[in-house]
Amino acid sequence: MTLAALFFLVSLAGTAADLQSLLVAGTQALQSGDNAGAEQAFRDALRMEPQSLEILNDLAIALAREGKEQEAIAAYDRALKIKPGDAITKRNLGIAYFRAQRYKEALPLLEWFAKSAPSFQSLDLAGLTLFALDRYPEAAGYLDGASRMNPSDLQTLNMLGNAYLRAKNYSGAADVFARIMAVNPNSAEAHVMMGMAYNKMQRDTDAEAEYEAAEKINPKFAGVHAGLGLIYQREGKTELAKREFEAELETYPNDPVSHCMLGQILRKENEPAAALDHFRAAVRENPKYKEALFELGRAELGAGHTQMGIDHLRRAITIDPDYFEAHYVLGTALRKMGRAAEATRELALAEQIQARQRAAQIQDVSH
Repeated sequence: MTLAALFFLVSLAGTAADLQSLLVAGTQALQSGDNAGAEQAFRDALRMEPQSLEILNDLAIALAREGKEQEAIAAYDRALKIKPGDAITKRNLGIAYFRAQRYKEALPLLEWFAKSAPSFQSLDLAGLTLFALDRYPEAAGYLDGASRMNPSDLQTLNMLGNAYLRAKNYSGAADVFARIMAVNPNSAEAHVMMGMAYNKMQRDTDAEAEYEAAEKINPKFAGVHAGLGLIYQREGKTELAKREFEAELETYPNDPVSHCMLGQILRKENEPAAALDHFRAAVRENPKYKEALFELGRAELGAGHTQMGIDHLRRAITIDPDYFEAHYVLGTALRKMGRAAEATRELALAEQIQARQRAAQIQDVSH
């Protein structure tokens, strides 16, 4: 062997030893929570072995723990270019997209993860991603699967119940919150959520009992007084409802539901200025609250703020194009302004929507 060849072999051995030392240092840094140190070690190792999937994944983990989500995503992307079908990298990339709140990009990877390797984590992540994308029925499917694998995980059960509520599957929601209370009988949140489900099902007695149970556990829990207020208002117990909404706002001064409902009561009590303030507060807190936008639109019109009122009514219609009351009030306002063509169109839409909804109600009753 020539002297040059010997030096080359010694150099290779030294390089391999250096690489191994860097990998050990990076792993130890990750385990001890020194994420910046781990990042540096893995970057140095990557310069020595730039095609290593393992090093790229470890580097991405360190970056993610430092909150550098976009850099972590770039590292996973680089790894997938080297080996496009690598399962571990695809899973990690999906999780990184999720943590970066890039849900549309996360979804195909996390659904693939859930289907190829069903586990509590994979099903939960897919469900949470679909929930974030407002795809509630699909989210419920994955979250239910996750909850069956870990029946005592209250966070997943709570998300499942909320997915059912938003999908308007109120019986499913009630069942889930009953499961939560089987795990934790003193869950004020589960009682409130079950009250919401019963409220939507118009089972007022059951809903009232759930809210009262929550109030006994924690009288300041969010939604307890607002929930009772909604029931009392529907039952025509205006003073009781008013008291409950005011109680909710004492603890949660920005609660949009209580502001909107209290505004309705004050409007009927001929206190338009106070009602207007509450409607404005409701919309300020939740700009997509269609009922509050409708009420604010009417209140602004009543206060002589015509264009502001029209703008709010149009926003309510943008959120719900079938909101016939908003079309009707908007059409009436436009007619008073002399905008006959626009008024005629809105009033005709209101009539068509109302007729369609009545026909649907009759059909539901007949079945």
